[in-house]
Formats: sequence, C-alpha cells, structure tokens
Amino acid sequence: MQSGNILIIGGGIGGLTSAIALRARGFGVTVIERDPEWSVYGVGIIQQSNVIRAMSQLGLIDEYVSAGVGFDAVEIYAPNGMRVARVPSPRLVDGYPASMGIGRRALHKMLGDRTIASGAQVLLGVTATDLEDDGAGVDVRLSNGSVERFDLVIGADGVYSQTRDKIFPDAPRPEFTGQSVWRYNLPRPADLDALHAYNGPTGVGLVPISNELMYIFVTTPEPDNPRYPREGLAAVMRSKMAGCAPFIRELSEQVTDDEGVVYRPLEALMIDGPWHKGRIALLGDAVHATTPHLGQGAGMAIEDSLVLAEELARHDDIDTALTAYHDRRVDRCAYIVRSSIGICMGQIGKGPPVDNAKATHEMFEMVAKPI
Repeated sequence: MQSGNILIIGGGIGGLTSAIALRARGFGVTVIERDPEWSVYGVGIIQQSNVIRAMSQLGLIDEYVSAGVGFDAVEIYAPNGMRVARVPSPRLVDGYPASMGIGRRALHKMLGDRTIASGAQVLLGVTATDLEDDGAGVDVRLSNGSVERFDLVIGADGVYSQTRDKIFPDAPRPEFTGQSVWRYNLPRPADLDALHAYNGPTGVGLVPISNELMYIFVTTPEPDNPRYPREGLAAVMRSKMAGCAPFIRELSEQVTDDEGVVYRPLEALMIDGPWHKGRIALLGDAVHATTPHLGQGAGMAIEDSLVLAEELARHDDIDTALTAYHDRRVDRCAYIVRSSIGICMGQIGKGPPVDNAKATHEMFEMVAKPI
C-alpha cells in the first residue's frame, strides 16, 4: 500500500504517533478526536528506553527529550523505605537518556504540533457514528454530518474503544483488576535522579518530569471499585498513603488540591485473535490495555504506530499488512499486559508477590529487542 487515505479515530498518544509515522511514509491522514478542547490531564508519564528509540525513529527525539527529564535507572524500595536495588536502564540511542519522565500536556503538545505540521488533518469535537466497509474502502459517517471515504480506518480510541465495539461486538470487555491508581504533581527533590518504586500493598512511584516537578503515583487496593467525589479527593489520597514509608507520608502532606488529583480504576484487556476486520484496525489500549506497573502502556501504543506504518508501506495488500502488524506485536504486548497484571495481583494478595527489581530487569531486556 504505497499510498492511501487513512482515518485515525482518537487524538491521544497512539493516534498522534500513528499519524506522524504514516505521514512520514506518504499516506494521507485525518485524525478525529471527540474532545473539542483536545485536553489531557496534567500529571506525568514514564517513557522507557524503547520509547526513546521510537521517538528517534519518528524524528522527534530532540524536542521530546527537551520537554522532559531523562534518567538511567530505577530504584526499588521496600515498604519501610529502605532501598533494596538500583536497576540500570539500558540506553538504546547513543547520546540520549535511557528513560524519560515527561508531563502529559508537554508530550501531547509536542505530538499534536508535529501532527499538524506533518500535513495531517485534525478534526476536534468529531466522532465516527457509522463505519461501512465494502471491501474496497470504508465509508465513514462523521458526527459533523459529513460522509468521507477512506482506504483504512485505525481505531486508536482507548480502552473503551467504540471502534472495537463496532468490529468485534463480542470481544471481552476491559476487566477491573481490584486496584486503582492515584496521581499528583509535587515539587521534585534535588536528589531524585531515577524512578523510585516502593513495594507493598500500596505501591508508590516517584518520577521526575521537569527540573522543578515530579509526579507521584500510588496504587491502592479498591476491591469494590468505588467512585470518589471530586470534593475531598486530596484528603482521600492522603489517607491512602498513611501506611507507606515515612518519606512518602511526608510527601502526602503536600497533596492538598482536589483538582490536582487524578484517580483511575485499573482495567486490563488483551484481545485474542486478529486486531483488524477488513479495512478497520485497532492499536494501543483499544486492543491491549495494561496496568501501569511496568510503565509501558503508552510505549506499546507508540511501537504499534511504527510497526503499523512500516507494514502498510511494505505490503500492497491491506489484509497482509494488518496481519503482519498483529504478528509482530502480539507476543510483546501480551507479555507487558500479563507481567503488569502479575505485579498488580501480587500487591493486592490475589497472586504471589513479584520481585519488582527482577520484573523491571526482565522488562528492560524484553523492550530492548527490535520491535
């Protein structure tokens, strides 16, 4: 497929990196995003060595690295706060850090600006209300009233993907794990030069995202999958950290702004079988949603984008290209989903405890392999 017009449903990390990768190979691209403000919540995100490599392949690495903070290790701490391991992170691109912490808004702006600069069309506040695949193309009815025809549609619309529901109505639903994550931005200590991960029933991570800021993530058992009101959310987050290491309890006193707390129940999904039907394909959380325990959710979506663009450019037949994309990605993504859920289950007592240092080292070895 040396040329063609492609619709990407979803303007998040996976959708935007897919747009950039496809435009670099000469495809026409339209991105639709349901949020008219194209907004993203303001805490940070971890990006491991494979993402640094992917950003290099996308031609984004310098602006990407300048937007966040690089680091070359993960430090593992016992629940009492004692450091038990420092795991070096492999550098996959010479002259650049092994891993990154970056604010989600900074990452979103960088990817959005590059998508627009690439010549992709971006439509905000627009959804696909109907998809009709006749084998030669897909007629898409958009919520703005127009009907457009595309050679391929890519569903990058997240864990609750409506695109997935349309093409695979009998696919399993995202499954709640029994655990949730809390996130908040805090001032960065001067000596925070790595990701700090604290083990225990309440897991904690500290990630630098700028010279001044880090973000903290806290994973907690939430067996009843509660929904907390916005008012008082900071106090609830502080209470969840009451049994943590002394340093974490000290940090919790700075969690004071209800609006600054990002709370999300953790759900996971791994679709067995094909990731496409006809001329409609899925990527990222729409097909392999993971928990954040290995910091690879966005990384897997970004890698999907590169591989999908490569296979579409390599093959004349779309079905062959989409099958090759799936075959290159499925084992790697399944490993991340299974391993992340394993850590989660160990933390909440539904499975054997996982040695985080060992799991982190194994993950680095896995993602260092070519995609």
